[in-house]
Amino acid sequence: MPDLSKYRFTSTHEWVAPTDGGVRVGISDYAQAQLGDVIFLELPEVGRTLSAGERFGVIESVKAASDLYLPVGGRVAAVNAALTESPEKINNDPYGEGWMLELADVDESAAQLLDEAAYKALTET
Repeated sequence: MPDLSKYRFTSTHEWVAPTDGGVRVGISDYAQAQLGDVIFLELPEVGRTLSAGERFGVIESVKAASDLYLPVGGRVAAVNAALTESPEKINNDPYGEGWMLELADVDESAAQLLDEAAYKALTET
């Protein structure tokens, strides 16, 4: 299990982690386990500016389709194009190769984030 001390989570199971000049966004290990095998992912286009809590994409698994919500606001600086061909990376490595997008010009003013301990408590209830 990776060190998640710098990660922040949402109650809808997305995560955000700092990078040089911005943040990365993905879904938690708990979320991918609940979804099952991921088979499709829809992500926003690079350059789009989104607000915290705004829908940024869709994830589909063999069990269900779910909307994805942005933990913080910002401009989409990059998307993980490798997930288009290999969406299973989300199941195999949700905190590493399974990252979904990178944001620049980050705005956390409307963010409602949980630290690792609070998120763990949420998923255990």
